[in-house]
Order: sequence, then C-alpha cells, then structure tokens
Amino acid sequence: MSMNSSNFPLVWMNLTQEPGHDHQKDFDEFEGNLQRGEPFVLLSDTPPAEEHEHSPEEKKRLALWMKRHKAELRRLVLAMIQIEPNQTKRIGYKAFAVLFAKFWGYPLLLAASREEAIRMARELLPTNGKSSH
Repeated sequence: MSMNSSNFPLVWMNLTQEPGHDHQKDFDEFEGNLQRGEPFVLLSDTPPAEEHEHSPEEKKRLALWMKRHKAELRRLVLAMIQIEPNQTKRIGYKAFAVLFAKFWGYPLLLAASREEAIRMARELLPTNGKSSH
C-alpha cells in the first residue's frame, strides 16, 4: 500500500503489495494525513491484494496503530472509495464493506469509474467548513 496525498483531501492509495515493502512508510504517510486535522477521502483504483497474507507481527502492529488512531480515523477519514468497473465484483464487495467499516471506522464505498469516485468524494467533503451530510 502506498499513498499519494498531492491532491489532498483526495488521497489516492495503491493497494498492491510489493515484496519487501516498507509498511512503516505507509503508517507514516497515513499519520501525516491525520495530523493535518482536516477531513479527507481515500480513493483506490487498485484492488486489494488477495494473495497477501499478513504475518502475526503485521496484524499486531496494525491493531495497535488502529487503537492509537481510532478517534482520528472516525473523525477525519470520510470514506474509502474503491473503483471497480465490474458490476459483479462491486456487488461482491458489499458484504466485505460491512466488515471494513467496523474495522476501520469509516465506510467503504464503491464506484464504477475514477470520475464517479472523485464526484462521490467531493460530495462527502465539507464545503465552507460544514459537512455536506
């Protein structure tokens, strides 16, 4: 996973896992976005790596990080928007989205295209300091 925050508050994530990937860099990037103190939306057009199995150490590290940042995640991350052009796959994500929201504290939304995802993100973001929902 890597983050591109150059278009903040739209933060693009690449969910592919490269061998030897530095997970600490991911945590640091995510924390950097949380430290801005402004709401943002995560977007991704790469599917999560199904074959990547987290080690017990990675799972423990993630759980501790989540616990430490739970309030910020719920307050600042408005949603994760996954772009999936295939309608059948989007439907398949629905059950996973429920578990995702319980774990991360923010919803997993699905979009058919990059344009739709950006439109959805802009609708979620506050305008003039007021939330649009």
